[in-house]
Amino acid sequence: MLYTATIGADEPSRIGFIVSKAVGNAVARNLVKRRLREAGAVSLREYGTGFAIVVRALPASATASWDELLADYNAALEHTMRRLAGRLPVVTGKRPAGTQPDATTQEGTQRA
Repeated sequence: MLYTATIGADEPSRIGFIVSKAVGNAVARNLVKRRLREAGAVSLREYGTGFAIVVRALPASATASWDELLADYNAALEHTMRRLAGRLPVVTGKRPAGTQPDATTQEGTQRA
Protein backbone atom coordinates (compact mmCIF):
# COMPACT_ATOMS: atom_id res chain seq x y z
CA MET A 1 0.00 0.00 0.00
CA LEU A 2 1.25 3.45 -0.81
CA TYR A 3 -0.13 6.78 0.36
CA THR A 4 0.80 10.26 -0.82
CA ALA A 5 -0.06 13.71 0.47
CA THR A 6 1.09 17.19 -0.41
CA ILE A 7 3.22 19.25 1.94
CA GLY A 8 4.78 22.67 1.43
CA ALA A 9 5.99 23.18 -2.14
CA ASP A 10 9.43 24.23 -0.95
CA GLU A 11 9.81 21.42 1.61
CA PRO A 12 11.81 18.34 0.63
CA SER A 13 9.72 15.24 0.02
CA ARG A 14 9.67 12.62 2.77
CA ILE A 15 9.26 8.87 2.52
CA GLY A 16 8.30 6.58 5.39
CA PHE A 17 8.11 2.79 5.48
CA ILE A 18 5.95 0.47 7.56
CA VAL A 19 7.12 -3.15 7.55
CA SER A 20 5.35 -5.22 10.20
CA LYS A 21 6.16 -8.67 11.53
CA ALA A 22 3.47 -10.04 9.23
CA VAL A 23 5.95 -9.57 6.37
CA GLY A 24 8.32 -12.15 7.86
CA ASN A 25 11.26 -12.58 10.17
CA ALA A 26 13.85 -9.84 10.75
CA VAL A 27 15.94 -10.88 7.76
CA ALA A 28 12.95 -10.72 5.38
CA ARG A 29 11.74 -7.40 6.83
CA ASN A 30 15.16 -5.80 6.51
CA LEU A 31 15.50 -6.99 2.91
CA VAL A 32 12.11 -5.47 2.08
CA LYS A 33 13.07 -2.21 3.82
CA ARG A 34 16.38 -1.97 1.93
CA ARG A 35 14.65 -2.57 -1.38
CA LEU A 36 11.91 -0.04 -0.62
CA ARG A 37 14.50 2.54 0.46
CA GLU A 38 16.28 2.16 -2.87
CA ALA A 39 12.98 2.46 -4.78
CA GLY A 40 12.18 5.56 -2.73
CA ALA A 41 15.57 7.11 -3.46
CA VAL A 42 14.96 6.68 -7.18
CA SER A 43 11.51 8.29 -6.94
CA LEU A 44 12.86 11.28 -5.02
CA ARG A 45 14.67 12.37 -8.17
CA GLU A 46 11.30 13.00 -9.80
CA TYR A 47 9.31 14.10 -6.73
CA GLY A 48 12.05 15.90 -4.78
CA THR A 49 9.87 18.51 -3.10
CA GLY A 50 6.31 18.90 -1.93
CA PHE A 51 5.21 15.35 -1.11
CA ALA A 52 4.93 13.00 1.85
CA ILE A 53 4.95 9.33 0.83
CA VAL A 54 4.19 6.40 3.12
CA VAL A 55 4.74 2.81 2.01
CA ARG A 56 3.20 -0.07 3.95
CA ALA A 57 4.72 -3.38 2.93
CA LEU A 58 2.28 -6.25 2.65
CA PRO A 59 3.29 -9.85 3.42
CA ALA A 60 3.59 -10.66 -0.31
CA SER A 61 6.49 -8.20 -0.57
CA ALA A 62 8.75 -10.67 1.27
CA THR A 63 8.59 -13.16 -1.60
CA ALA A 64 8.59 -10.59 -4.43
CA SER A 65 11.73 -10.15 -6.51
CA TRP A 66 13.45 -6.76 -6.77
CA ASP A 67 11.93 -6.18 -10.21
CA GLU A 68 8.42 -7.05 -9.02
CA LEU A 69 8.74 -4.85 -5.92
CA LEU A 70 10.11 -1.93 -7.94
CA ALA A 71 7.39 -2.28 -10.57
CA ASP A 72 4.65 -2.39 -7.90
CA TYR A 73 6.16 0.60 -6.07
CA ASN A 74 6.40 2.68 -9.25
CA ALA A 75 2.90 1.74 -10.39
CA ALA A 76 1.42 2.59 -6.99
CA LEU A 77 3.33 5.88 -6.83
CA GLU A 78 2.24 6.94 -10.31
CA HIS A 79 -1.36 5.97 -9.54
CA THR A 80 -1.49 8.00 -6.34
CA MET A 81 0.27 10.96 -7.93
CA ARG A 82 -2.25 11.01 -10.80
CA ARG A 83 -5.14 10.88 -8.34
CA LEU A 84 -3.54 13.55 -6.19
CA ALA A 85 -2.86 15.78 -9.21
CA GLY A 86 -6.54 15.61 -10.10
CA ARG A 87 -7.37 17.34 -6.83
CA LEU A 88 -4.80 20.13 -7.12
CA PRO A 89 -5.75 23.45 -8.73
CA VAL A 90 -4.45 24.19 -12.22
CA VAL A 91 -2.27 27.31 -12.43
CA THR A 92 -1.15 28.27 -15.96
CA GLY A 93 -1.37 24.68 -17.16
CA LYS A 94 0.70 23.21 -14.33
CA ARG A 95 -0.34 21.78 -10.98
CA PRO A 96 1.94 23.22 -8.32
CA ALA A 97 3.18 20.86 -5.63
CA GLY A 98 2.20 21.68 -2.09
CA THR A 99 -1.12 23.35 -2.73
CA GLN A 100 -4.19 21.94 -1.04
CA PRO A 101 -7.63 22.78 -2.39
CA ASP A 102 -9.31 20.88 0.43
CA ALA A 103 -8.35 18.81 3.44
CA THR A 104 -8.69 15.46 1.66
CA THR A 105 -5.54 15.23 -0.45
CA GLN A 106 -4.36 11.84 0.75
CA GLU A 107 -4.59 9.03 -1.76
CA GLY A 108 -3.67 5.37 -1.43
CA THR A 109 -3.52 2.21 -3.45
CA GLN A 110 -2.84 -1.36 -2.50
CA ARG A 111 0.21 -3.10 -3.93
CA ALA A 112 2.30 -6.11 -2.93
